[in-house]
Amino acid sequence: DGIRRLGRVLEVSGDRAVCQIFEGTSGIDRKKIRIRFTGEPMTIRTSEEMLGRVFDGLGRPIDGGGEISGGEERNVNGNPINPDARKYPRNNIITGISTFDGLATLIRGQKLPIFSGSGLPHNEIAAQIVNQASISSGEDFNIIFASMGIKADDAAFFRERFEEGGALERLITFQNLADSPSIERLITPRCALTAAEYLAFEKGRHVLVILIDITNYCEALREISAARGEVPSRKGYPGYLYSDLASLY
Repeated sequence: DGIRRLGRVLEVSGDRAVCQIFEGTSGIDRKKIRIRFTGEPMTIRTSEEMLGRVFDGLGRPIDGGGEISGGEERNVNGNPINPDARKYPRNNIITGISTFDGLATLIRGQKLPIFSGSGLPHNEIAAQIVNQASISSGEDFNIIFASMGIKADDAAFFRERFEEGGALERLITFQNLADSPSIERLITPRCALTAAEYLAFEKGRHVLVILIDITNYCEALREISAARGEVPSRKGYPGYLYSDLASLY
């Protein structure tokens, strides 16, 4: 019917390619569709216009504000940074939560994992950090919030809390909902980190990236791995789970 759907090649074997369609395959007539391979990796358009906007897991605007016009297209598959080549991290980010600031300080240039369980208020903690976070030098800085596999009511909760806290002007939000395709969940954190790299390295800004929920990301990776027919490891996860997570961290 003329509608375009975006997909990603999962595997190539001989003259066959296995593709995952991000928008799903419902309503597709296999005899009437056309498939074009772009031969390019996933990209998103990065710009300072992204601040205050909400995007889906693939970096497409979903807030009704229109497409991003300026900026540049960037590959979401970034290269890891050599930790030996960076400055020694000394400055901190103040979260406004005494347990973190006093005992598990969030240092600029490093990461802080928050381990949680079912029924615990991890969403409230993440929203509180977004609204309260500041850097010790008093400079303005930006926050990128990427959620993976969350429910619609959780997405509404985050939106309301960010509006109440006045954090929208310095915030870029990526939302991947639970009913979105699993393959999109694997792209979401990479889109968020690509936007962060643009603001940090091209615009010289300080950036805090918050990723929630990594467990949902791992389950999506397990699902895609099973669809590929790969040999499972512990609890059904693929053997490259930890190296994949390391590419994000």
